[in-house]
Amino acid sequence: MPETIPSDSVGLVTPQRHHFTEPLALDCGRELPQYELVYETYGTLNAARSNAVLICHALSGDHHAAGYHSPQDRKPGWWETCIGPGKPIDTNRFFVVSINNLGGCKGSTGPVSLNPDTQRPYGPDFPIITVRDWVHSQARLGELLGIQQWAAVIGGSLGGMQALQWAITYPHRLRHCVVIASAPKLSAQNIAFNEVARQAIMTDLDFHAGHYYEHNVIPRQGLMLARMLGHITYLSDDSMRSKFGRELREGKLNFSFDVEFQIESYLRYQGRSFVDRFDANTYLLMTKALDYFDPASEHDHDLAAALAGVTARFLVMSFTSDWRFSSSRSKEIVRALLDSQKHVTYLDIDADDGHDAFLMPIPLYLAAFKAYMKTVADEGDELAN
Repeated sequence: MPETIPSDSVGLVTPQRHHFTEPLALDCGRELPQYELVYETYGTLNAARSNAVLICHALSGDHHAAGYHSPQDRKPGWWETCIGPGKPIDTNRFFVVSINNLGGCKGSTGPVSLNPDTQRPYGPDFPIITVRDWVHSQARLGELLGIQQWAAVIGGSLGGMQALQWAITYPHRLRHCVVIASAPKLSAQNIAFNEVARQAIMTDLDFHAGHYYEHNVIPRQGLMLARMLGHITYLSDDSMRSKFGRELREGKLNFSFDVEFQIESYLRYQGRSFVDRFDANTYLLMTKALDYFDPASEHDHDLAAALAGVTARFLVMSFTSDWRFSSSRSKEIVRALLDSQKHVTYLDIDADDGHDAFLMPIPLYLAAFKAYMKTVADEGDELAN
């Protein structure tokens, strides 16, 4: 952790855990007879319980969205840019809840957890989870915390899909829905990227059909390749050019297949570090949840019809250089909301950071986000009085 905690940080935080004994029916036709969710909270819930905000994480995210876990921490939560005192999601005004999704590998029940029936890790036997399953489990945690209605449900990328699903599944349990750098469903190209990543993992000799825990190995090479591929899609050509260009690591060509360009070194570093903090079976589950998300499919592929019952007001934001979840995909959501006569604010932000832009301190992005969330906070204050 920094020598001095920044004044706009939530500071030291401690994850919390709850064990649910009521079975959770899943879209795949199976159920989880019991499960645990790990989560963090920041800020204070007001007496009227009108200032609660739910944060939904993306593919490789988790519950640790802001602050530090110990004085030795050097890296804060993944959305430190946006969560904290005076930031867009202002913890002086909001009570923020961030959950590690089911199927995750950071404490919530998932493939690495013990199956109560076998007392061995679930591994590949853990059921396929959908975005709607996550929303149902998050709703139960909200009930446990005494939150009947969220001031806002917020997410970027896969998190944005969860926020959108919240507005559809529980329309009266959120007042605002913030969808950032997301899409109403994956394109064929995105599904293709996910399949290549899964194949890299599943064809690794150490994968053992997902039972690698029992062999005391991990599919290191496959997971590393999956992360390298994914990371390329999170960056833009402009951001890679400005950061790395065609810079050579040693300043000269070595005429070999070892690392020569700086971008190669960077991708290998990202891949190797990811292997040490993420589970391969979880990666498979998360990418499948992405692939399956398509709320319009139950309404004859009419997104406006799927959104007909929503009551939340929407903020939708996209980024010009994001080609993984392009601005046109956010505009599909905006168009469908307008067609169904819903209230929506939309901003397409000029940024060179690619899909990762929603994690970055881009001034216009932070200013717009902060302005919108101020109206959400003011509304919560009015309800509390």
